[in-house]
Amino acid sequence: MIENQITEQILKAAFKVHTELGPGLLESSYKECLYYELIQNGLFVEKEKPMPLVYHEVKLDIGYRLDLLVETKVVVEIKVAEAFTDVHIAQVLTYLKLSNCKVGLLLNFKVVSMKNGIKRLML
Repeated sequence: MIENQITEQILKAAFKVHTELGPGLLESSYKECLYYELIQNGLFVEKEKPMPLVYHEVKLDIGYRLDLLVETKVVVEIKVAEAFTDVHIAQVLTYLKLSNCKVGLLLNFKVVSMKNGIKRLML
């Protein structure tokens, strides 16, 4: 499955979760529900996947964790924020580098319409 097909399925699931729950819950609530929906759709999803930083021969386990890694190809970072910030974008770009993935989705569930809470990032 290619990244575009995966992101399409992720976004459909995110819209479903947002429609059913609405804005205003904790990030962890949306993460669990989105994880559930993606698993139900037959996707391979890793939740809270540890991501070490490797510098030359040194592997640093310094606490980076991907919210969701879907099909080992797409990083999903979930937020509940007034708006995306440069820090949110930098976080996803860092996760893309560390995971060797090309595509990331930054999803903000604190929006009236989910279409306003999506940012697709590519490395």
